[in-house]
Amino acid sequence: MKQLSSSEFRQMFLDFFKEHGHMIMPSASLVPKDDPTLLWINSGVATMKKYFDGSVVPKNRRITSSQKSIRTNDIENVGKTARHQTFFEMLGNFSVGDYFREDAIPWAWEFLTSPKWLGLDKEKLYCTVYPKDTDSFRIWQEAGMPADHIVKLEDNFWDIGEGPCGPDTEIFYDRGQENNDVAEDDPENYPGGENARYLEIWNIVFSQYNHLPDGTYVDQPHKNIDTGMGLERVLSILQDAPTNFETDLFMPIIRATEEMSAGKKYGENAADTVSFKIIADHVRAVSFAIGDGALPSNSGRGYVLRRLIRRADLNGQRLGIKGAFLYKLVKVVGEIMKSHYPEVLNQEKFIAKVIKNEEDRFQATLDSGLTLLDDLIEKAKDSDSKTISGKDAFKLFDTYGFPYELTFESAQDEGLKVDKAGFDKEMEAQKERARKARGNLQSMGSQDETLMNIKDSSEFEYGVYEEKHAKLIDIVVNDELVDHADGEEAILVFDKTPFYAERGGQVADHGNIYNQDGELVATVNDVQHAPNDQNLHYVELVLPMEKGQEYVLKIDRERREGLRHSHSATHLLHSALREVLGEHTHQAGSLVDPDYLRFDFTAIDPMTPAEIKSVEQLVNQKIWEAIQVKTTITDPDTGLKMGALALFDGKYGEKVRVVQMSDFSTEFCGGTHCDNTNQIGIFKIISESAIGAGMRRIEAVTSKRAYEYLAERSALVDQVQTEVKATKATDIVEKITTLEQNLHDTQKQVEELNLKINQAKSKELFNNIQEVADLTVIATKANVNGMKDLRELADNWKSSNKSDVLVLAAENDGKANMIISLGDKALNKGLKAGDLIKLAAPIFGGGGGGRPNMAQAGGKNPAGLEDAIKAVVDEISKH
Repeated sequence: MKQLSSSEFRQMFLDFFKEHGHMIMPSASLVPKDDPTLLWINSGVATMKKYFDGSVVPKNRRITSSQKSIRTNDIENVGKTARHQTFFEMLGNFSVGDYFREDAIPWAWEFLTSPKWLGLDKEKLYCTVYPKDTDSFRIWQEAGMPADHIVKLEDNFWDIGEGPCGPDTEIFYDRGQENNDVAEDDPENYPGGENARYLEIWNIVFSQYNHLPDGTYVDQPHKNIDTGMGLERVLSILQDAPTNFETDLFMPIIRATEEMSAGKKYGENAADTVSFKIIADHVRAVSFAIGDGALPSNSGRGYVLRRLIRRADLNGQRLGIKGAFLYKLVKVVGEIMKSHYPEVLNQEKFIAKVIKNEEDRFQATLDSGLTLLDDLIEKAKDSDSKTISGKDAFKLFDTYGFPYELTFESAQDEGLKVDKAGFDKEMEAQKERARKARGNLQSMGSQDETLMNIKDSSEFEYGVYEEKHAKLIDIVVNDELVDHADGEEAILVFDKTPFYAERGGQVADHGNIYNQDGELVATVNDVQHAPNDQNLHYVELVLPMEKGQEYVLKIDRERREGLRHSHSATHLLHSALREVLGEHTHQAGSLVDPDYLRFDFTAIDPMTPAEIKSVEQLVNQKIWEAIQVKTTITDPDTGLKMGALALFDGKYGEKVRVVQMSDFSTEFCGGTHCDNTNQIGIFKIISESAIGAGMRRIEAVTSKRAYEYLAERSALVDQVQTEVKATKATDIVEKITTLEQNLHDTQKQVEELNLKINQAKSKELFNNIQEVADLTVIATKANVNGMKDLRELADNWKSSNKSDVLVLAAENDGKANMIISLGDKALNKGLKAGDLIKLAAPIFGGGGGGRPNMAQAGGKNPAGLEDAIKAVVDEISKH
């Protein structure tokens, strides 16, 4: 067995399958793209859906990858078990309708046992197979696996409901009975059982069936291979590590954490060791997730990050670490992973800043949580059950980030219990809410055999705006290939086309199709990509169309011009944002429309007006510089060396288009663009807003739309100039400022006059005193303008010391108001203004409240004010 580092092992796996004809697929972002069924990318196959369901046929049907992944369904077990991680890497090899088990099994055996590769002891390898999968049983033996090392298990069938499914085979490594957690004669002591002896290292799924909605299974048109090998698990074998955490992926993080702790050492104390593991795991997860554009928040992915950061910080406190510390470990994570994932080190400062901001916020929340925990402990001490409820324990977990164990241990220290069943019930309810929020969505769709079988060569021709003569080579009607179409709708494929198919945020071209006599035969309303990458024209038919005939294709030129302007402006905007806000700015989506453009990006804070202005000015500056837009067809590696930004999750064919606008913007892009930036004309941002936690959106217009937008704004300015009587537009702000100051002065004068009027009214009102029991009471309606005036009268009453009780009411614009104030003598007799107002308010159709010495209420029935005043006086008379 070879002794390998994590980077050496990862590269060896990829090199092995590259030698066997696989293309190496770079790891996709942890944040799923256009997949609402997933919160995170959680496996290698999660990035291959479009290939497996047949919606896209890859350039090479053999693919291999090391995919970074996050799984959050079992966070509570991280650190307590040998293998649980939230962030991990899944090594995989995939076949999309190419090879099957006859190749996949021997290659797995070769990689694991050959001295050229891992060189594992063959006697320590076992596998499980589906009982009915006799082919896999046979092929394993032919490859070299002894028959008594092959276990048949009913569970070896991969099925997630509707969609692709099939039997699978799992490979195990025997770590020896000395590493086991069950007795040698335990029924679970076998490969595939619940034990620590036999470590699962590889799973190969033979995706050969399609699970239909009616529950039946049919053969898939194209059979696929999907494998997954846990990098961390195999590395623990190669490095002879008791658990995944003692490998070179985690130990540098653990050692750095030891240096920050209060003299704690990994392995010396069981509880401390768990804390070290949790910190090491969680900082890897949040570093990569933030690097891929996720940010902490109160929902979705952001909630997961917040929870991981808080859980790590709480475990840091257990190790005696005070204050924020997790952010200091980002550099350590980056150094470990830099050979394959340089993005963490490249964004180290930004990732550390986000984590530190979250850690600092948590300190205030933590104080509140600890206070609540103390209160719950005291409450439980006074209860008969001596138990903290599951609901309260879950609130500590959900709102303050307190893991259940912390609440349990704190309660145990005080001789109390925690309702674990109640906590689990609340947790399950939250998971159910999350499942419902994602909806009943399929994880992977079924293959469309009709579209997959279209393999005729078809070429999209960039830069063609005039009429294009093309041959109709395929017609699809009602999901069937036909030779003739004469209905209302059809899908058409031509040998060549000027129509752009929607991709990369750019919407499709529209236009018309004519016959050789110049007659309109169809209108094109949409264009999409076929599985084999032909352009599918979705049309409404005007006249019948025949396969093999020549037609004239004509795009909507005005629409295309708008798309070119918007798309080139989007590239300029992206570069401008990275220059103004920082290179950590991630594109999170875009829409290129002929009338406007939309650009989504990650950001911690809203853009300031100055930043928006700077971005807008920078884009326009590049437009006015009249930069030639250069397009280069090359391979992905050369494109990256040219400095191109990779925006499509790294999934490229053998050839890519690189769009350059001098040294300001260089991106991989398959869309249509201007020939020169000056064709964009002008660029105007019309909005910048939040679209979710840590996500912002800019909407902008260009060219004609920008002119129309600015012309409309100019007309508004002209109207305002007329209204404020400004001689020049530049005088408008000064005029408005003067008007505002005059209005303020007038309002102040009105308030002063109202005050004098109310003071005069006070003298009149406060002379109307009546005796109620042994209290002096002023209770009457006042001719004032509402609650503000009533409060001023009440303030005057306090300073005048005219009576023990004040009850004033007012009617204004059909609304009723009342205020009640009490002096010391009334308060000493047990009267409370809040109680009196609650008695009175319903009588005039309202509600209110207040303090014992003063309360107020508003209502909708002024006719009831007299009765309400009488009711208050009657109540006072009872005291």
